[in-house]
Amino acid sequence: MTNPISITVIDAFTDQPFAGNPAAVCLLDRPAPEVWMARVAGEMNLSETAFLFPEGAGYRLRWFTPKLEVDLCGHATLAAAHLLWSEGHLAESEPARFETKSGPLTARRVDGSIALDFPALPCKEAGISPSVIDAIGTRADAIRGVGISTFDWLIELATERHVDFLLPNMPVLAEIPVRGIIVTAPSRRPGVDFVSRFFAPKSGVPEDPVTGSAHCVLGPYWAQRLGKRDMVGYQASRRGGTVRVRLVGNDRVELIGQAVTMLRSTLLHGSESVGEVSSVG
Repeated sequence: MTNPISITVIDAFTDQPFAGNPAAVCLLDRPAPEVWMARVAGEMNLSETAFLFPEGAGYRLRWFTPKLEVDLCGHATLAAAHLLWSEGHLAESEPARFETKSGPLTARRVDGSIALDFPALPCKEAGISPSVIDAIGTRADAIRGVGISTFDWLIELATERHVDFLLPNMPVLAEIPVRGIIVTAPSRRPGVDFVSRFFAPKSGVPEDPVTGSAHCVLGPYWAQRLGKRDMVGYQASRRGGTVRVRLVGNDRVELIGQAVTMLRSTLLHGSESVGEVSSVG
């Protein structure tokens, strides 16, 4: 008989409960079928559910939205690392090492926060159609820059106020063939360099509360504009969250934030499916 499976919900990129981005983390002792992971993620209905199990010198880590598997996720990686340390699976002095679809990723404890070593994802200049401008919920004269990265579009608006008051047309945005849309502007908040919001209805996440992987794009983008390599971003969703971004060399970024454990639960049905044939991918 399969042992009960624990699922922990952790608010990431915040030091306060009920803020940041909640991720469900499922620590397994072996691989699980993709269909089972997708069903669990759909049941949790959060931006991402992370599944990890021991592999080599670390852990294999996969991320699922309620709709599909994604190649890179910052907040659920931060949540997974937080769980490993807080539940004693790793000593706090030991880094968390993950093998993922985006290659090896690591996390380490730094002055009470967690620093993620992630790939930098700079964007290239791109055009934008009037229909997309309308779908985002802004005006053409508010746009200061447009770029496209590995996964997402990035659109810079003139002011933080423009970002705050966006009312996107989600069905239209869902037709755009990218993972998501990053909308950003310079910040007027004390101690914050830029603000952003992230919309990914195509991936099953209409608006993500705090998107670590989007800061892999925002870091290089704002570093070039501000002439800084160490910055603070605030994601201006309803829940809100803070990501400190530090450029490391030419191709890596550190994403630094905190996390709060909110809920521990046990999966009562379906855990026997973990013993079925699986694909690691």
